[in-house]
Amino acid sequence: MAKQLALSLLLSVCPFILRPGANGGPAGKCGYQACPAVKPGMLNVHLVPHTHDDVGWLKTVDQYYYGGRTDTQRAGVQYILDSVIPQLQADPSKRFIYVEVAFFYRWWRQQTDRMKAVVKQLVDEGRLEFVNGGWCMNDEATTHYSSVIDQMTLGFQFLNDTFGECGRPRVAWHIDPFGHSREQASLFAQDKQNRESEREMEQVWRASANLPEPSANLFTGVLPNGYNPPRMLCWDVLCSDEPIKDDTNLDEYNVDLIVNYFNQTAHKQAKHYRTEHIIMTMGSDFHFQDANMWYKNLDKLIKYVNAAQKTGNNVNVLYSTPSCYLYQLNRANLTWSVKSDDFFPYADGPHQFWTGYFTSRPALKRYERLSNNFLQVCNQLEVLAASESRSGPFGVGDSSVLRKAMAVAQHHDAVSGTEKQHVANDYAKRLAKGWDQCEVLVSNALASLSGMKQHFIFCDKLNISVCPGIEELNEFTVTVYNPLARAVSVYVRIPVNGTDYTVYDSKASLVPSQVVAVSNFTKVLRKDHGYAVNELVFQVRSPALGFSRYSVSRKLGSPVLSTLTSSASKQQHQRTGLTIENEHIRVLFDADTGLISGIENLLKNLSLPVSQSFHWYSASTGDKESSQASGAYIFRPKQDHPFPMAKNVKTYTVQTDLFQEVYQNFSKWCSQVVRLYKDQQFVELEWTVGPIPVSDRIGKEVITRFDTPLKTEGIFYTDSNGREILKRRRDYRPTWQLNQTEPVAGNYYPVNSRIYMKDSKIQLTLLTDRSHGGSSSNDGSLELMVHRRLLHDDNRGVGEALSEPGYDGTGLVVRGKHLVFLDTVSASAELHRLQAQAEYMAPWTVIGQGQGTAYTSRPKHVAEFSALKKELPPNLHLLTLAQWDSQSFLIRLEHQFEMGESSVYSKPVTVDLANLFSAFKITSVEEMSLGFNQRKQDVSRLRWKTRPEGGHFKSVSSQKDSSEYAVVLNPMEIRTFRVHVKYL
Repeated sequence: MAKQLALSLLLSVCPFILRPGANGGPAGKCGYQACPAVKPGMLNVHLVPHTHDDVGWLKTVDQYYYGGRTDTQRAGVQYILDSVIPQLQADPSKRFIYVEVAFFYRWWRQQTDRMKAVVKQLVDEGRLEFVNGGWCMNDEATTHYSSVIDQMTLGFQFLNDTFGECGRPRVAWHIDPFGHSREQASLFAQDKQNRESEREMEQVWRASANLPEPSANLFTGVLPNGYNPPRMLCWDVLCSDEPIKDDTNLDEYNVDLIVNYFNQTAHKQAKHYRTEHIIMTMGSDFHFQDANMWYKNLDKLIKYVNAAQKTGNNVNVLYSTPSCYLYQLNRANLTWSVKSDDFFPYADGPHQFWTGYFTSRPALKRYERLSNNFLQVCNQLEVLAASESRSGPFGVGDSSVLRKAMAVAQHHDAVSGTEKQHVANDYAKRLAKGWDQCEVLVSNALASLSGMKQHFIFCDKLNISVCPGIEELNEFTVTVYNPLARAVSVYVRIPVNGTDYTVYDSKASLVPSQVVAVSNFTKVLRKDHGYAVNELVFQVRSPALGFSRYSVSRKLGSPVLSTLTSSASKQQHQRTGLTIENEHIRVLFDADTGLISGIENLLKNLSLPVSQSFHWYSASTGDKESSQASGAYIFRPKQDHPFPMAKNVKTYTVQTDLFQEVYQNFSKWCSQVVRLYKDQQFVELEWTVGPIPVSDRIGKEVITRFDTPLKTEGIFYTDSNGREILKRRRDYRPTWQLNQTEPVAGNYYPVNSRIYMKDSKIQLTLLTDRSHGGSSSNDGSLELMVHRRLLHDDNRGVGEALSEPGYDGTGLVVRGKHLVFLDTVSASAELHRLQAQAEYMAPWTVIGQGQGTAYTSRPKHVAEFSALKKELPPNLHLLTLAQWDSQSFLIRLEHQFEMGESSVYSKPVTVDLANLFSAFKITSVEEMSLGFNQRKQDVSRLRWKTRPEGGHFKSVSSQKDSSEYAVVLNPMEIRTFRVHVKYL
């Protein structure tokens, strides 16, 4: 929300042609055939009645639906739908659009059969139209593409199942997110003035440089009033504009005034658009709780404006929808300009850059990312174990609870971190309930697939060495499920109280392991949440789309509850020539400061001086240039240069055969572990920040920064929602001349999974475990904001300072990881692409007490399992494997390399679906649209003529399938299939 102050927002349209006769109704009842008549030669004003209903913000989802806590905000979604439907039913000319399926789904379930029949008729006749169609209107900066696709698919599924083809959205309606990524088409508000003068408010947006035209093209437009009505024309109960008084006997009769004002407004708006059609959004946040008030005044507006046509007025007003408006633009048959970049960062003033929310609520951002990881595990195991996953020895499991909670979490005031604290708590609570249900399902599935029943423990606090129930066990198993379609090797760290253990893999081979003491950093962080004094560390290998089971037992006679002091070499303050290294990487530390001073790639003979440290920006509370303060949305530092957390740090090292660590203590509230595991090609930085002190009454925004001598010429690179990479340039916008007024905040961009910089030879890449804000403030420098605690609201509607209390009320502590790669420019993509997927689809660890007992549904115990006959090649990723209905599955495959990124992997790849899976045999394949709501062969889009692009894009060519089952994926392509199977 918080858009009343925004200069302009977006209408993003990706229309599909909808043929008549959908949903079993007569021809011409929905789709463009249902659009109202227009008058050629006149200025046609398309009035779009709508409501924007946040799926949580100032109030929780439940409070918004039922209309609770009116002292916070008068908003009740159920009343909107209750009020709109009778108005539509009474007048065939009226139209209404709706977006948030999460709310409509609730409302629908409470309706009578009679009311459902009325609504279906309205949808069939195109008078109630669903736009966007996702479970929510998702954020575009801090969301991962996997979760965006899932939440859109969930909304589409409900609409398709409920309303058939007439319920399928034809327009993407993203009017509220705060800036827009290239993964979702949109336009940026800050260059609105230039677009108005050039009449470029509507364009074709080229969403990918890797996909062939026209599949990557979306027609996109900037709305003239944000998503609000024009001034003086807001007739909602939440507005204060004068109603239309059409009794000529009244002293306050105002029809002529309103008509003249409307005509002037329409003609003024039309000057900035290219056709004889313009759009006006009539509605806003939670409008239409009393629909009669809106429609009664709109009826009068249409009546009196159109009546003036008899006296020469050339304005024609009509109820319409975004798709009907778009259809008229397409019929104009004009040639449109093309946009290719994204439009971050968003700003609504010279000192108001909306770049703080890229980092706001970092713990919630991590929890959301982990929840997506677990949801994919849950979805896959539901397919692999079939009905035995949903009902088994551990009870009834249900993946839909987490699926819906994750969909809600994608809302632009959820994962973005721009909600009130109690709402953030509610989002987390919903995710936790989803985890509970999926844990039952996963337990059932593992018991079914392995033939062994154990008491499974899901250790969701391993990052702070806490797992109640296993710390004192003498014997337990570790089952590691791998959701990737290629085998992985990772290290696990299990909290224990013993000092000596043996570990055996699925083939009963001894696995090297190490027991080390839990660090003081972690003990301080976890407080009384756990009591393990040691950690058991060993490497596990898990097969593609499957699991491996490891058996762990404490050696007889070894002490319990004893802090280990001898099995790992521990060195304090030995800085002279301090280095750690493995077969691939060496990390050097400054002998005087204790900070990282360099990284070397030993196999490539590359060396780069790197100084890494933590700093903090002092948050602005307003100054003589602007009263704008830093807040949940806005990042505005007082100074351009941050304060160093420490110039010298205390260090100690831990060295074992499996890993080496350097512990760095920057302050009482900031520490880091620099870690190198055996065989890994990256440096792991585990940072802990918080609680950020504010007793000095200064809000602080904490960054980690990497300074190098690389000659980067102001250029760095960030990902777009975890997929394609975008080139960034400091103090530059590709489509307009920038007058930079905030040199720090104005150069911050969303970093969903990675950020990197390079020269002609060397590339330094940072992978993240959640979304951050990131930048390159100087040549050769990268920074990521990891945490922020503020004392003032930024006046964007939330009405609350971003100061998270943490679980004990003293302030939030956040722990996270960054992975650092140093390699040649040509080889770097092959590293960061694969590892980024391995991070967001990480193996899932489940602990079992004892060795388990036989589970009768399986004839024998299975310690290692893979659902694939062979691994997918590294450039292919199994994005989705999920149950769709009782008869079919949803499978998404994606090519995860861009064109020209790798000489090895940026090539088309063929997959034989018939011989891919070992757990079942695919008996039929049908390719679907990405959102799974239309057969691919039925997709028919409006086509737009575009101007020549001047060589902006790579030459895109693609290979075709050789058969029904042998499918080809070209660089960055995602393909979606409905399959029927026979279990083997």
